[in-house]
Amino acid sequence: MSYSYITFKDKNPIKRWLQNQRLLSAIRLAHNSNKNQQVICDFGAGNGELCKLLGKIYPDAKIICYEPTLSLLNEARENLKGIEHVIFCQDSNSIALESIDLLFCLEVFEHLPPKETDDALDLISRILSSEGRLVVGIPVEIGVPALYKGIFRMSRRFGAFDATFKNVLLSFIGFPPNVRPTSEISPGLNFYIEHMGFNFHRFKEKFGARFKILKISASPFPFFTYWLMPEVYFTAIKANASFRPTPLGGADEIQRS
Repeated sequence: MSYSYITFKDKNPIKRWLQNQRLLSAIRLAHNSNKNQQVICDFGAGNGELCKLLGKIYPDAKIICYEPTLSLLNEARENLKGIEHVIFCQDSNSIALESIDLLFCLEVFEHLPPKETDDALDLISRILSSEGRLVVGIPVEIGVPALYKGIFRMSRRFGAFDATFKNVLLSFIGFPPNVRPTSEISPGLNFYIEHMGFNFHRFKEKFGARFKILKISASPFPFFTYWLMPEVYFTAIKANASFRPTPLGGADEIQRS
């Protein structure tokens, strides 16, 4: 089954709505910088749905659709037919150092084991420009969100790793299973199959060691915070980047919404 049919074309209307909302949430956060973005990258682009939106919003920008998995990249090529300013990329070495003004990385890190996580963070740091912005979106898989996600998963595939009473309960109380099923999504690239077991608090510590986090925001309804919402977003710049106020009023600051 294609990536589209388990995300944006899922049979459940709520899941389809949430998938689209996470893209819109990320774009809204990026818009807050109000900076002229010349080169934009969707890092781990999947089927290219975000690039489709970016192509409309930033018609004068070069949009890099980076997806290391060939099958997903082929889905993106099909999905993005007719959008001429999208560049498809499977090899990260073809992305110039410090060339990206705005980078999105959505629903990627929850699938990456520790080494792959470090490699991806290092790569993002290299290709992001000195004044570039970064929006990272990850799922919340502990606490209340883990409970309602777990109930939904059990209704579909009861008994799977992420759909047992034990694992759902452990995730709900804040102790998700540490041993997670792994596979290869492409030759030499290991990944975790399910979201369950991902702890965004631990990821935040690792991410914050490399980047300066400007804002933490929940989605789709930020005012409920990430204790209730299924997604959380980090807006960030390089750790050594200079601090600059935004033209939209007020300066960037480390904040939660």
